[in-house]
This record gives sequence, C-alpha cells and structure tokens, in this order.
Amino acid sequence: MSLFAIGDTHLSFSCNKPMDVFKGWDNYVERLEKQWRAVVSEKDTVVVAGDISWAMKIEDAIKDFSFLESLPGEKIILKGNHDYWWQTKKKLDEFLEKNNFKTIKILFNNAYKVDDFVICGSRGWFYDAETDADMKVLNREAGRLQLSFDFADEYEGEKIAFLHYPPLMQSQSCKEIIDVLKRNKIKRCYYGHLHAQSVNLAFNGEYEGIKFSLISSDFLGFCPKLIEKF
Repeated sequence: MSLFAIGDTHLSFSCNKPMDVFKGWDNYVERLEKQWRAVVSEKDTVVVAGDISWAMKIEDAIKDFSFLESLPGEKIILKGNHDYWWQTKKKLDEFLEKNNFKTIKILFNNAYKVDDFVICGSRGWFYDAETDADMKVLNREAGRLQLSFDFADEYEGEKIAFLHYPPLMQSQSCKEIIDVLKRNKIKRCYYGHLHAQSVNLAFNGEYEGIKFSLISSDFLGFCPKLIEKF
C-alpha cells in the first residue's frame, strides 16, 4: 500500500471550462487517468489537494466525481479556491452516499488515519493577505487547520499536512499558517494552487524544520506524487 498526493485536477465534465486552452494542459484528463492508473493501485490512498471540479453546484459535479470514483484507490479530497460546489461536510457526505461514491472522503475540520500516518489539512489562504477581509478568512483557515490537527490527536502516527494555497513562496511566508504547522510539530506539508510560470516561485524544500512540496497537477506532469510506501 502507498500514499500519494496531487492537487488541482480541475475536472470539467459537466461545464465548459476546459483547461486544455492553457499551455501544458493539452489532453490533461487523459494524461491524468493514464498516469494515475500506472502508479496507483486499489489498495492505495491519494490525497487530492483542492480545485477538484469547475462545477458551480454539487449536483453539477456528479460526472467529475464519477471520474474520480472510477480511478484506483481511496481518495481524500480537500477544498480549493475554485471548488464553488463545496458545502458542509454533512451535506457532502450525504452527496457521496446518495451517489454511491464509496472511495471518496472529505477532509474538512477532520483527519484520516492511513497506515502509520494521519492525513490533516485545510484550504489555507493567500500568503500575502493584508486586508481586513483577507485576514478574517486567513484566521478562519488557520483555525480549520488546527481543528484538523486536534481531530488527529485521537490517532497515533505522524501528522502530514495538506493545503491548497501555498503557505510560503520563495520570498514570503504566511506566518499564521506556518505557526500552526510548527505548533503541531508537522514535518511535511504539501500544497497546490500554483501553475504555469508561478511554479518557479514555489518553495520546495525545508523551512523552519518543515519540508514543503508543491503538488499541483501540471507541476507533477499529471502523475500523483508518492508520499509513502507502506
């Protein structure tokens, strides 16, 4: 069994938002499926770090979820900035049950035990938030991340953090999120959101004792990244 991660699948089976118009995203769905099936088995787990679907309403995301459901492994998904269909965990769980999506789990103010590891996370927010409105959202997201870590305390094992927004870039960091990670003694944090030329600004390496890695799908060549092999 193995743990993988990837972000920003940007599926659009039910709406006209093809990512193929962007450089490097040609035939991305076919590439994602091919590479996913090449490395992920039914016994594996894949964390999908936000921007799952372009759907505006949860009912419109059924085809996108059906695609994810058809792929091997268990999927743990968290919210991205484009996941406008996102609702409360209770409503999302009801949606999954109603549509018989058995391999997809929602990461939202909670955590999941996967072998000797505990999967935690939150959407996060802009690392350079300055306005009162942005700071309000940032503090809320830092609180949600802490809730996830608190939930994880009932399990034994290393807590691994997953975010959608980058908690730091090459020249700037988000103190509020970094402080939560440090307070909970997190050793590894994976994030998405960055595409095209912005990936050159991503921080991949160790900072304040934490190893950070970008996992946006185009950065990974649409192939889930191996986190741990059990």
